[in-house]
Amino acid sequence: MSSKGNSWYVHTIMYVIIAILVFVLIKVAYLDPNEVIEQEAYYKSESRLRMSNLRSAERLWQVKFGKFTDNLDSLIAFVKNDPSVKKAVEGTDTVTGRPTNPFVNLTVGSFVVDSVNHSPKSGLRYIVQIDTTEQSDTVIDRRGNILKIDKVRTIGQRYFVGCPDGYGSIGDVRSDAMKNTASWE
Repeated sequence: MSSKGNSWYVHTIMYVIIAILVFVLIKVAYLDPNEVIEQEAYYKSESRLRMSNLRSAERLWQVKFGKFTDNLDSLIAFVKNDPSVKKAVEGTDTVTGRPTNPFVNLTVGSFVVDSVNHSPKSGLRYIVQIDTTEQSDTVIDRRGNILKIDKVRTIGQRYFVGCPDGYGSIGDVRSDAMKNTASWE
């Protein structure tokens, strides 16, 4: 008689353990990976939106100063404080009536200037680089003597914005063809 009662409790405990293990298996095999995939998709889209806003800021900087910048702090201060940026953000196109705001809204629903300097996943600053080219021109007289060498250094005609987490990049410091092109477009 005692073996029958003992076996009933053992079976009940085993069914409870099996139910718990099935729940843990479903959580580990299905629910947790979906959360990771959703979180990774958020990081990817948010990072790309922030880099697109950096691209717009670089374009506005170039219009104002004639070259690009690699100083992220100066770029953010420019976006916050410059009246030409404010005019571009608040303006409307006279022909189509559309807003001229060059910045895209982030996933929070608005453009936050202070968020564009770091990646949402790791919190590391975006990589911003500009090119430096040097051209030499040698002046030679009729006898073949070098009279002078003129060097022209050009800084900031191309830029590169890269995500430290590997979600893409915009521009290239070596190619004019990739000047404002994003790697995901």
